[in-house]
Parts: sequence; structure tokens; C-alpha cells
Amino acid sequence: MDFTILKNAVDEAVLIDAHAHNLVDADSSFPFINCFSEAHGEASAYVPHSLSFKRSLRDIVELYDCQPSLHGVEDYRKSSGLDSICSTCFRAARISAMLIDDGLELDKKHNIEWHKKFVPIVGRILRIERLAENILNEEYQGGSSWTLDAFTETFLRKLKSLAHDIYGLKSIAAYRSGLEINVNVSRKDAEEGLIDVLQGEKPVRIVNKSLIDYIFIRSLEVAQHFNLPMQIHTGFGDKDLDLRLANPLHLRTLLEDKRFSKCRIVLLHASYPFSKEASYLASIYPQIYLDFGLAIPKLSVHGMISALKELLELASIKKVMFSTDGYAFPETYYLGAKKSRDVVFSVLRDACLDGDLSIFEAVEAVNDMFAQNAIQLYKINLLIDSSMPNSSTVSIPLMKNNVVQEDVRLVRIIWVDGSGQQRCRAVPFKRFNDVVKRNGVGLACAAMAMCSYADCPADGSNLNGVGEIRLLPDLSTRLMVPWNKQEEMVLGDMQVRPGEAWEYCPREALRRVCRILKDEFDLVLNAGFENEFFLLKRAVRNGEEDWVPFDSAPYCSTSSYDVASPFLHEVVASLTSLNITVEQLHAEAGKGQFEFALGHTVCLNAADNLVYTREVIRATARKHGLLATFIPKYAPDDIGSGSHVHVSLWQNGKNVFMASDGSSKHGMSALGEKFMAGVLHHISSILAFTAPVPNSYDRIQPNTWSGAYQCWGKENRESPIRTACPPGISDGLVSNFEIKCFDGCANPHLGLAAIVSAGLDGLRNHLQLPEPVDTNPFSLGSKFQRLPQSLSESVEALEKDNILTDLIGEKLVVAIKAIRKAEVDYYSQHPDAYKQLIHRY
Repeated sequence: MDFTILKNAVDEAVLIDAHAHNLVDADSSFPFINCFSEAHGEASAYVPHSLSFKRSLRDIVELYDCQPSLHGVEDYRKSSGLDSICSTCFRAARISAMLIDDGLELDKKHNIEWHKKFVPIVGRILRIERLAENILNEEYQGGSSWTLDAFTETFLRKLKSLAHDIYGLKSIAAYRSGLEINVNVSRKDAEEGLIDVLQGEKPVRIVNKSLIDYIFIRSLEVAQHFNLPMQIHTGFGDKDLDLRLANPLHLRTLLEDKRFSKCRIVLLHASYPFSKEASYLASIYPQIYLDFGLAIPKLSVHGMISALKELLELASIKKVMFSTDGYAFPETYYLGAKKSRDVVFSVLRDACLDGDLSIFEAVEAVNDMFAQNAIQLYKINLLIDSSMPNSSTVSIPLMKNNVVQEDVRLVRIIWVDGSGQQRCRAVPFKRFNDVVKRNGVGLACAAMAMCSYADCPADGSNLNGVGEIRLLPDLSTRLMVPWNKQEEMVLGDMQVRPGEAWEYCPREALRRVCRILKDEFDLVLNAGFENEFFLLKRAVRNGEEDWVPFDSAPYCSTSSYDVASPFLHEVVASLTSLNITVEQLHAEAGKGQFEFALGHTVCLNAADNLVYTREVIRATARKHGLLATFIPKYAPDDIGSGSHVHVSLWQNGKNVFMASDGSSKHGMSALGEKFMAGVLHHISSILAFTAPVPNSYDRIQPNTWSGAYQCWGKENRESPIRTACPPGISDGLVSNFEIKCFDGCANPHLGLAAIVSAGLDGLRNHLQLPEPVDTNPFSLGSKFQRLPQSLSESVEALEKDNILTDLIGEKLVVAIKAIRKAEVDYYSQHPDAYKQLIHRY
């Protein structure tokens, strides 16, 4: 076989070095012998007698054309200077981009920016243990010692604030306590671990297993949310690690945990000597990727070839990646790049000879392992010129593709007010980064008390034109605007001053009740919304321009789907780009009505996702010359639109709303029944949050599948609360329950806060469910109480509900009641004014 094409592809391939470390200054105390081995101290004396040292030294001597000895190389380095030898090494290595873990402590190391003199693209990988140690080494504000809550809040805030500026996270758990991560480390163990670490020597070095596991799990949650890979040291390294605990098979419990099914984990060092185990994991777990840095060039030639062959025995080529694991000295980058080209060619040549690959497939594998796999995994915006013979020429180096580019001019800070209207302030990008992301923007207190019919605060809300708060961007929600690539959007938190929550902030109200649910019952609420809306088109009626339904097709009509498919496809693509899961979509029963069902997630994220989904749907409709509205009742003679929400309770990654077996009477756990009983008990008060305008009650009518009576049922769509057994759930069990009286005018954070508060009452007071209703409650006459038939009735129920008021916050509830009363007064005097709501919701 002629391997000329393959050899050329390897020699000319673009290299993306996805795992490396900082270089050090020429007068660093870090010994040059460490360029060749992980050995330290007395063990370093034996390094010159290893196979890899002898080979690597010859490679460096050949590159420098200097005396063939270690002293000859060191003399050449001193006489040439650091910039000169860096230029020589990186020019020979031909690395186009590198990602640096700057958490490795090295004497006189250079910052990341310095490295851009030698490599076009240099990005950062954030080492989570180093971030945690830096935080704990700081003095805690107030002079007292760190608590677990204070540390966690600070750690997550800093981690999220950096998420858009990094390419991935990294953990050295293998070096500290091993890879047998406890995915359900208890709060008690984490607290004791923190105390143990704080009582140790300073500066802090985290070695307590419980605290390391806690930090890892919380970091992995953030990584998954931001779609960032997590690099993990596996296999060999320096003597800090216990090699027995560095076997990646220890990660199985983590990989089986459904909470982390969407995460992406990169096993470093080829997991040597556990390369076969790593290959197996990558072949059966979609989360696992492999990086062969350090194994190449630190092993013998036979060892390097064997390790890479073992990685490829089972793993997909699309999951195997190059890196140098370069550190301290530019020679480590050169050696990693040079030997990787040699080894990859040797391995792929043998694969061709063995019949595993064709020459063409081997060339494709070269580009995948050296560049494309890393580009896709780490989202490196590096354009490869596909017109070149081997598709391996860098055309245009750009920045990370989910970081704002130079042409991005504005950032929208979005909030949702007490009437459920979504609003924003736009800030120039430079000012956002320089000032706003730390200090926020000013916002009049009255902004939270606006009504749906006019931009004025409601009387009695205690919010007016006097006073100002800060709207602080929550950087964990910062995303590119899909329909306008020159903008980003981010959700805002309302704060009195940076770091001090305002008691009227809806997102903080939801966080607060969720913390209570977690602290008292160790439970997390997951939620997923069904988003219904009307799609309208322009028309002329009686000589005047008007908006009319997009079509008149029936429920789940294929023709309606076909006509709207350009719009629907664009919405799905935009939501996907925002990491919002769409489970299904279809034409609904109303004229021009459609529904998007979103995947469930932690309730704060679910509410955030709903805000962004509404933005996407409305903006995409405008692009197509249409108007999308979430108004509950667009036409009096047609069906209404809701924003039904499905909720479930989770504990340590497991759905505990569902009964553990089929012996439960209703398919729910005892916890689930109590929580749902609380929601049913408070449903009339909840409506003041989830059905916030008078028009909402035109929708909540009998025989419309909107839930008009105070009852619950199993798969009963005429009850306001329906337990659900979706496909994949065993017969007799239910995985969640649906609340149908939630519509598109509701502030989703306040609506969910009311639901959590009601559920908390059910858990605290062991409330019991009545028997389920297995028929249309309308057919049973007066047996069941009607839910509030007007907004004034639901406000009256809320006024009597001290439990919801106490949990959500009295001042906030007072403002909400004032807004609702103002809505009642206005629309009772202007009954046709609801028609204008299509422009506000």
C-alpha cells in the first residue's frame, strides 16, 4: 500500500493542543530535567537512563543543532533566550491552538496572554480545585470562618461568571482522593470536609475526599449547564496520586447517574496503564472522550504505539484527541507534537495494513484526532480550509464560538415584571464587560409593579417612581441571541445593591423557596412547560389592518404543520442553540394555535428556559411576518392557550415523586402525595400567580381541558391537576403531575414559587389527597367546587392565604395583589381592551 497521502496528511495536519500548561520564565527554579519525566527528588537521578529521555534528548539536540548532551541543551537554552527557543519549538510543533490549565503551580510561570506570541489561539481550562482553594484562602467577609453555604455560593458564582471565558473545566480528583467519586455526598460530610480543610495548614490544599467530591459534583452541574467539557486526570502522573484509584472504571457510578447523562468528560493521559479500560468506557458511554497527551511523549515508542492502539480498540475515532500536556518548557510542546505525528502515522498505517481502515478513512482519522474532535468538543472557532488537498490548512483563526465576537455590539438584560411582561435593557458590549456585569444597571422600583394595560405602577403596590434598584446580570444565563448574532441576552436579578437581593425579585423568590425545600426535605423540584400560543397573520378587515389566525386547521393537523414548518424549524434550531430541549411540537386545537413541549429541568432553569422560549417564538414569528401571542383567550369562540407545567420531585438524581414500586395506591411516593396535596389545597391562591389577568379566566372553563374544578385525576385532562404516566414509565406509576391552570401571561418564576410554597405546606403538615376523579367533573354537578371564576376571586383567596404570603414574602405578595386589583378595575371598565394584549404577551 502507498502511504504517501497518509504521511502527508499527518505531517501537514493542524494541531489543536487541548490540554497544556503555562510556560515558565528562563530563571524559574523549576528544574529542566522535569521536561522529560514526572519523577521528582531523588528519583530524578534515574531519568537520564530511561528510553523516553534518551530519545527525547536526541530530538531536542537535532532541533537545536547543539551539543548532544543535557548540558549542551541547557547551555543552548541559556544563550538563545526564552523567546528564541519558544519560537523554534512552536514553529516546529505547528500548533494552531492550545488550551491551558493555569492551575498548575510553577515558579515564575507566564500568564495565558503571554503565550499568544507563539500560538494563534490560546484559551483557558479552569482547574476547579485551584479555584476552590483560592476562595478558601481569602478572608471570609465579616471576619468569621467559611460556612459550606457561603463557600458554595461564592464558588458557583465565580465559576458561572467565568463560564463564557473558558473552554472547559478540569479536575485533579485523581491526584487528591481518587476517581471513586461519591455522587451523593451528604451535606454533613461536605461540611465536615470543609472544616477539616480549614483547620489544616495554610495556604489551603484540599485533600478531603468528601469536599473534593462535593466540589466536583457541583462543578459538573455547572459544566453540563454551560455545555463545557470536564477534563479529568486519569492513569499515571506524578507521585501525588495513588495509581490504583486513578483507574477510570471508578467513574462508573458517576456515568450511570442520569443527572449527568448530558455531560462530557475527557479522560487525560490516555488513562495509561488503563488505556483499554478507557477505550471500553468511551465505547459504551456517550459522555466519555479520550486524550492521549503525556502518554505521548513520556512512554517508550512501543508504549506510545500500544497505548494509542488500545484507545482505538473500542473507542470511536471521533472521541480520541491529541494534546501535548506541555508544561513549563517549550520543548515539552515540541516533543508532544513531534511524537504524536510519528505515533499516529504508525498506528493508522498498521490499521490500514490490518484492514481496519482504508487510506481515505485513515486520512480522515488524522484530521479528526489532531483537530476536528477538539474543535467540536471545546467549541473552538477555527476555520479549516476544506479546499486544500488534506483539508488541514488553517484559514482564519477566530475566538471561542460561544464567546461574543468583535461584531457583537449589545447585550440585553431581561427581566419579567409582576404582570408577567418580559422587558429588557440593552447595554453596549464593552460597557457590559467593564461595568455592568459586576455592578448592574439602575432600574426604578416601579418597574416591578407595571400593569398589563399601561406602563404605570399599580396603586397600593408600595412601588413607585421613588427609589432605584440594581438589575444584575446572572452570567450563568448569558447566551447569544439566535436571531441576531450581534447581540447577547442574559437574565437579570433584582438587587438592592450588588450582592444583596431585593425582596421583590421574582427569581430570588423562587430560589428562596427552593432552598427551603432542599434544606428541610433534601428535595429538588424539576419542571417542564408546555408552551401554547397563537400564530397570527396580517389581514384587512372593514378597511382596517388586523391580525387573524395563521390557519384554521384542526388539532395535530399535518397540513398546518407543513405550512408552518419553516417557522417551526427555525424555532427548534434556535432553542437547540440555547441548550433548551424540545420534546415535541404540534398544531393545537385552536385556529392558528401551536404547542412546544419543553424538557424538564431544575425549576429555576425551567422558568429561565420558558422566558427565553417566549423570546425565541415571538422574534422568529416577527422574522416571518407573523405575530405570536401567548394570550390565554384570543377569541371568545375558540379554545384558549395555556402554559401547562409538569413538576416532579428529585433527590440525589432520582425521581422520588414516583413510587418505588407498584404497591402505591396512586403510583406516587408518600412525599409526592403530600406535595401534590399542598398544591391542590392552595390551588385557588396559586391562580393569582399563574392566571394573572382577567382574560385568564375566560380560558379556565369546563369542557375545555383547562381544569375548572378543584380536584385531581389520573390522566384526567379536565382536572386542574393531572398525574402523568408518560411512555417509558411502568404501568401503575406516575412520574410527574401537570398543573393546567398556568398560562402565558404568568411570570414563570412567581408561578413556580407559588407551587413550591404550596407543596412545602403539604410536606410540612402531611396533607392528604382526596380520591382522584376519573370522569369529567362538570358531569357531576355541584359535587366539586369551582376554581375561582375571575381574577378578583383568586386575589381574594390569596388574601386569606397566610402560608403562601409568608413563604413568597409579604412585600412581594402585597405588590402582586395590587397589580391584580388594578387589572380587575381596568378591564371591568374596558371589556374589549384585552384584544391589545396580543402585543404584550
